Amino acid sequence: MTLARSTKVGPYEIIAPLGAGGMGEVYRARDTRLGREVALKVLPEAFARDAERMIRFEREAKVLASLNHPNIAAIYGLEESHSSSALVIELVEGPTLGERIGQGPLPLEDALAIAAQIAEAVEYAHERGIVHRDLKPANIKLTTDGKVKVLDFGLAKALEGETAQEELQNSPTLTAVATQAGVLLGTAAYMSPEQARGKKVDRRADIWSFGGILYEMLAGQAVFGGETTSDTVASVIRAEPDWSALPASTPPRIRELLRRCLQKDPRQRLQAIGEARIAIEEARSGSPVPDASAVAVATPSLWQSGTAWLALGLALGAVSAGVIAWYLHPAPARPPVTRFAFAFNSPGGQSPASAGFPMRDFPAVAISPDGSEVAYVGSSGEKTQVYLRPMDRLEAQAVPGSENATTPFFSPDSQWIGFFADGKLKKASIHGGQTETLCDAPINRGATWGPDNTIVFAPNIFGGLMRVSAAGGTPVVVTTPDLKKAGELTHRWPEFLPGGKAIVFVIATAQDVGFFTQSEIAVERLDTHEKKILPIRGTYPLYSLTGHLLFAREGRLFAVPFDVNRLQVTGQPFPVLDRVRTSANSGATNFVVSTTGALAYLPDNPSVLQGSLVWVDRRDQVKALPPSARFYGSAQLSPDGNRVALSIFSGNNSDIWVYDIRLGTLTRLTFDEHSFAPVWSPDGRKIIFASTRQTGPGMLLKTADGSGAEEFLASGKTLIEIPTSWSPDGKFLAYWTVGTDTGRDIWILPLTGERKPTPFLQTKFNEQQAAFSPDGRWLAYTSDESGRFEVYVQPFPGPAGKWQISTDGGDMPVWARNGRELFFESAGKLMSVGVTTQASFSASAPRFVAHMPPVLSTRLGNTRYDISPDGQRFLFVKANVENGPPDEMRVILNWTQELKQLALTSTQP
Repeated sequence: MTLARSTKVGPYEIIAPLGAGGMGEVYRARDTRLGREVALKVLPEAFARDAERMIRFEREAKVLASLNHPNIAAIYGLEESHSSSALVIELVEGPTLGERIGQGPLPLEDALAIAAQIAEAVEYAHERGIVHRDLKPANIKLTTDGKVKVLDFGLAKALEGETAQEELQNSPTLTAVATQAGVLLGTAAYMSPEQARGKKVDRRADIWSFGGILYEMLAGQAVFGGETTSDTVASVIRAEPDWSALPASTPPRIRELLRRCLQKDPRQRLQAIGEARIAIEEARSGSPVPDASAVAVATPSLWQSGTAWLALGLALGAVSAGVIAWYLHPAPARPPVTRFAFAFNSPGGQSPASAGFPMRDFPAVAISPDGSEVAYVGSSGEKTQVYLRPMDRLEAQAVPGSENATTPFFSPDSQWIGFFADGKLKKASIHGGQTETLCDAPINRGATWGPDNTIVFAPNIFGGLMRVSAAGGTPVVVTTPDLKKAGELTHRWPEFLPGGKAIVFVIATAQDVGFFTQSEIAVERLDTHEKKILPIRGTYPLYSLTGHLLFAREGRLFAVPFDVNRLQVTGQPFPVLDRVRTSANSGATNFVVSTTGALAYLPDNPSVLQGSLVWVDRRDQVKALPPSARFYGSAQLSPDGNRVALSIFSGNNSDIWVYDIRLGTLTRLTFDEHSFAPVWSPDGRKIIFASTRQTGPGMLLKTADGSGAEEFLASGKTLIEIPTSWSPDGKFLAYWTVGTDTGRDIWILPLTGERKPTPFLQTKFNEQQAAFSPDGRWLAYTSDESGRFEVYVQPFPGPAGKWQISTDGGDMPVWARNGRELFFESAGKLMSVGVTTQASFSASAPRFVAHMPPVLSTRLGNTRYDISPDGQRFLFVKANVENGPPDEMRVILNWTQELKQLALTSTQP
């Protein structure tokens, strides 16, 4: 069917034809609902009229639409109208690889860069059981920014259906284009021999096609060809590649890769496309190829040695045949490095809880030491739980009693799973049964289970490490931050080293607050308490039995040689894995390694850390503000509602900016690169903010228009002070700080007179986020005194009574400007209570106001939202989670083999 311009297929308006695809005509079209351009692949009429085939096709298309990878063109949906049916596909601008090859051979580096991206796309699909079946240069697009996009993934299978014959003449790709000169021939040139013979195919057919594409990029000609389709097919089945056509500069590793990809017998062919990707990465990095001559020499030597022993045995009659057979038996092959991933789509529809905010601040993945189970914190609706998935099964099971869990970790014998929930440290057997509570742990920052059946853990955001029996009991202090001498605020993310005699952990100072991925890493002996600061900076250290310490930095995984006996680094760090989900706000990193050498991790995309300013009204309507996406934090409206003070983060830097809503301008207010958490004065003329600058951490006051000098307001009590609210009369500032023994506390700083700060709430619990009421008589705040954070109100200046406002968890209280309503967060929803403050304080039951968008982590900021002066709209920093990676866990079996190779490569001169 040929469609005219302006013809509509559902909501899609045809703009122009793009040519013929492997299944029908392709058109550029406009999505009139979303205002974007897409590609429409219109199905052949005969196919669309076949109801049974369409049902099968729809089922296959749903599976294909689940593919979410930067190198795969996305399928948006299937659109059916009264006259036609079409697949809606991502519109990819740029030439095809076939068009580029038509200009001549590609330079080696360009060809390898393109091949690596193709391999990543194919590997991703293969891990999900999807085979392309029609991989060729015409199905590969090259975008203007250098990215590769593979088109038509799995569509050949989708068109074929369940009952099709596996014969060449019935190949869906061939029959769909049989009348188009040249297209049939181009398709046949990339068919594997088994495909050309009409046999059943699997992912090894794609590996053959991949080899043919890489060969053609380097040689400038197809590996197999002929004047007719029959000639081409015959060449694929019988001919051998012309290896002399490859450039002389082709690395030996790439020549060997091509030879393995183009083996006609699929059993002798490369078995996993991931191995091709690794070979290409090694070739690009200059990794040396094993010396083949050494292997050739070693083989006769072994045989000669074996023959000598055999002769000696026969002469003496003393050597048994069994001993000879053992001696001559080849050494067992090393287990292959195997990659796979699974999406979080188990029963219940859970997804990884760390994908959202602020759950991103906690690790969500664990692997048992024996490598038999993976665990992750998943969410289904508003509920989070720990899920266990055995490696040999497809289903995951929720751990009973693990609701609201974070940070799972295994016992050394792999029989127990530990986690934090509701302000407690808990454990549960992997075989089921009652969950056991071990001790209090208000806000965790990591745990590790030692061989002596004790657990070392960080029970709070600030402070040291504690130790408790795995059977429960009273925790004892293991480490204490050296606040006065070294400026240490927190010890977190502990890990037992082999033998259980020492731990490695993260140390952070005030300068690390909000940037925990660049913290110090230390090791300490548990018997002598001897502590060493290691010559590396990062977060989340884990030990690998290869003799390396693994750690993360800015979302990248590194390894460094480490002597576990002398407890010291013995070499230079080197990168081993990119895009691992990491929180700069807490230092949490989502990767784990088993003692069997398996690696499990959650992938990440740095763009997900960007956000946009949006309004959300009481009808859940969302409206974006103009500023481009950045890592915003702590956005607070000026008293008149016309400006927004916010912090903007970039790498390890942060500064205060002011956005004028009316003018659309974004103006930088500070330039020290260590400022955050702004608070407006009641008249809107000044801003107080937190700073962790080297010259003097504390709080500073500055005019909102940038004029005049800054005024230092540090109290001198601690190294971290976060302002949260300015009293309406301008006389007091509420802020929270950290006590060595009391955790987060609320303090009041008078802004007149002596300016001597005094504690408002200083208990063994964590109190924070204090907010003055519009009449200045009340302070709303959050506290975890009940075991989880709830919102409370007390009179100011007090002391007097206390009222709990939230009933099912609460955070970030903000008053309406009229003082008659108090808002707070609870489980992703914005809630409010009606308030009366005349004679005495009273509040209504909480009621739902609006759903919160996914919000960016605030890096210890003072708010995640604010309210318009009329109380009808709410300002959020919405996280761009749609730009994130797919919700999946990636697992690499025998990954330590790869780590060893990377270690060798990193030591090459």
